[in-house]
Amino acid sequence: MKKTLLLAGASLAIALFSSSAVAGQGFLRAEVGNSEIELDYAGLRDDDSDTSAVFGGGYWFNPNFAIEGHVGTLYNSDLGNDQEADLITVGVGVAGRTHFGPDNTGFFIDGRVGVARLTAQVREDTFDVIDDESSTKPYYGVSVGYDFNPNWGISLNYDRRQGEFDGVDVDVDTVSIGGEWRF
Repeated sequence: MKKTLLLAGASLAIALFSSSAVAGQGFLRAEVGNSEIELDYAGLRDDDSDTSAVFGGGYWFNPNFAIEGHVGTLYNSDLGNDQEADLITVGVGVAGRTHFGPDNTGFFIDGRVGVARLTAQVREDTFDVIDDESSTKPYYGVSVGYDFNPNWGISLNYDRRQGEFDGVDVDVDTVSIGGEWRF
């Protein structure tokens, strides 16, 4: 049994560190879109929407597997009295991609999963945070896009994030357009 586990572990290590895995690419991504926010507190529901901007990056180990991180704003609202409410996301995860063109270009689909920390803030216009609360939960997303060459592509993205703040459940569905530069 130990020999079988050792052999399986060695095979996995060789696959992960083969020449195709080591010859990966770093990437930076920017996404701009619309977030639909749904709040649920003791059965009472409310929703709103706002422009989102998320920036991310990571590393494609090969054309089909990457690790990624992101940070961005999903919602901002003026509360009056020089105060604003913000919903900010920070997350890490993994992504998988399949290309339908030659040499990992052309049309693609991808999916991602990970953990995102949503932070709800109330702050003054001077950037002084008056109150904030955070919630960490899994996130997921899917994309369709087109890679013009091995270093540049665009995509249409859908992401789902959730949070819970003092009994208020928050669901955030974001549809965005993104650009990705690989180096």
